[in-house]
Amino acid sequence: MSRACELTGKTVLYGNNVSHANNKTRRRFLPNLCNVTLISEVLQQSYRLRISASALRSVEHRGGLDAFLVKADDKELSQRARLLKRQIIKKKAEQEGEQKAEQAA
Repeated sequence: MSRACELTGKTVLYGNNVSHANNKTRRRFLPNLCNVTLISEVLQQSYRLRISASALRSVEHRGGLDAFLVKADDKELSQRARLLKRQIIKKKAEQEGEQKAEQAA
């Protein structure tokens, strides 16, 4: 299991601890990763993802998993999240096509 957020791509960063005497020792800055279950309203299914706390706030801010994934850049998403994004876009297109057919009839 990698130490990377599945939605934002946040990973481990490296830097220094700096003492009062300006001694520098290497350290790692780990992302605050949480295992969460998010529900896709379009697909009507829940998904378990390992995401950072800030990504969880971003998902809430954008109005849910579906809205976040549709707006998200593919480069930042994990392989699994990209697959989920494609499924959501496909299902939304099908639903919009059905609505247009109902309105025309």
